[in-house]
Amino acid sequence: MYDMVIRNGRVIDGSGSPAQVADIALKKGRIAEVGMGLGPAEKDIDAKGLLVTPGWVDVHTHYDGQVSWDPALTPSSWNGVTTVVMGNCGVGFAPVTPGREAYLIQLMEGVEDIPGAALAEGIQWNWETFPEYLDAIEGIPHTIDFAAQVPHGAVRTYVMGERGANNEKASEDDVAAMAAIVKEGLKAGALGFSTTRTILHRAKDGELAPGTTADREELIGIGRSMGEVGHGVFEVASDLAPEEGELEWMRQIGRETGLPVTFACLQNNEDPAQWKRLLSAVEADRAEGGTLTPQVAQRPAGVLFSWESSGHPFILHAAYQQVAHLPLAERFAALSEAGLRRDILDNPPDLSGLPAVFTTSLTAWDNMFPLGNPIDYEPAPEKSIRAQAAARGCSPESMAYDIMMERKGRGIIYMPLLGYADGNFEPLREMMLHPNAVFGLSDGGAHCGLICDASMPTYLLTHWARDRSRGKRIPIEQLVHCQTRRNAEFYGMYDRGLLAPGMKADINIIDFDGLTIHPPEMVYDLPADARRLVQRVDGYKMTICNGQIIREDGKDTGAMPGRLVRGPQAEPRQAAVAS
Repeated sequence: MYDMVIRNGRVIDGSGSPAQVADIALKKGRIAEVGMGLGPAEKDIDAKGLLVTPGWVDVHTHYDGQVSWDPALTPSSWNGVTTVVMGNCGVGFAPVTPGREAYLIQLMEGVEDIPGAALAEGIQWNWETFPEYLDAIEGIPHTIDFAAQVPHGAVRTYVMGERGANNEKASEDDVAAMAAIVKEGLKAGALGFSTTRTILHRAKDGELAPGTTADREELIGIGRSMGEVGHGVFEVASDLAPEEGELEWMRQIGRETGLPVTFACLQNNEDPAQWKRLLSAVEADRAEGGTLTPQVAQRPAGVLFSWESSGHPFILHAAYQQVAHLPLAERFAALSEAGLRRDILDNPPDLSGLPAVFTTSLTAWDNMFPLGNPIDYEPAPEKSIRAQAAARGCSPESMAYDIMMERKGRGIIYMPLLGYADGNFEPLREMMLHPNAVFGLSDGGAHCGLICDASMPTYLLTHWARDRSRGKRIPIEQLVHCQTRRNAEFYGMYDRGLLAPGMKADINIIDFDGLTIHPPEMVYDLPADARRLVQRVDGYKMTICNGQIIREDGKDTGAMPGRLVRGPQAEPRQAAVAS
């Protein structure tokens, strides 16, 4: 007898094959059989009229601290994710020199906008080395599976101290010591190594993240140590400046080690056609035996401006600063007064001397839109704040103010970044369809006060497979394949992402027609009552991880079958789970 049989669902198995109606039998945390009319089970689930897919595999998250206190790793688990990979962009919490914990907290706070107070209160710091970190988080019960990467920033500061934090050049001995730590981390179970090369990634003190300006000898030295272990993804967040110089060292690591090297491939607003060159570079590298892999987003990084967010168009206005400290309800009451509204709108701040990347984003009215409900992440140009203000006969500032005052001060302005230079998603679509691309960049667990993109796996179905009206959609079977089997295989997790006998029983049962992503909301549920943006989702009838139901009809069941993924996972044998 099986433990569970999911019957009569529309199965999209993760392979890319066409959907088919089938039953799926589970036993001992694995898929035992897929077919029709399967035998009896202790628990039958009727999935008629529902989608049945593998659990989503999200390879770009930042739960490195949250894994210490949140067993459900929300909001990813709300979105049908059953495996997350954290430790991206070169930031994380191990290794750590005793007494230097506060530095890694302010590094993560600055780079990923995770409240430092929450990290300080929530992390127990019962480790020093990276293997000890894995041991510590492995011992905490969790709802879903999680995997880690060794972060360059932590490694560099552990080896070099202040020199590493200040991005001074590493000596040969420094590089050898860093390489040894990365090697140790991979042998202990890390799935990769990550680094950052973008000037946008700065610690809270304003300094560039450690490793941002590391030379090729340092990067290649670390890459070679990974090759000696024989597994691991080399993950890069880079400005690609200079473009060819960055691609060259990445190509060298891939060709020398045979290991995958993935970089964030996004549409650059200053160079809107760059992504095409990058994909061409990937194709040329692959033709010569390389491993360059573009990691692509499924919607632009969406900056969300509201009175509660980390930034918004009026945050530098002196009149606003007079009430910025008030709780939202009191602030809303004050902002509703005509006098204060007039003072804010009539007295803009002097932005000269501030970084252009910051100031221009506060007045980019052509690229700001009311987020609305239902949410529109692909709005037409005529829906911009500037266009709508012109039609209404008012200033963009006035309209933005009114939008943010909606819903008792919880109205949201959406500003798409890095992927919306053309005012539509066609470049994103081409990147998503590239045969060498992997889906990522949801940033689950990060950017708590300004971005809320952990719903990207759900968005694949609601927008790209069902609702898109401003261009072609993408077949749902291909989307499921990319978010499950392709991502799992890329990180060496061959035991998941596919509904086939022997595979892990990580499964979503979805009401496709009813699948809904609700507007983001600010909640104060982190340690120290710190804030974060979250999105609620309806339509996941059931999520199963390791054969246990972890969520049903939008509620946690209390089951905690999640585990740390230590190193590559072999594809299991079917015979091991025969009924």
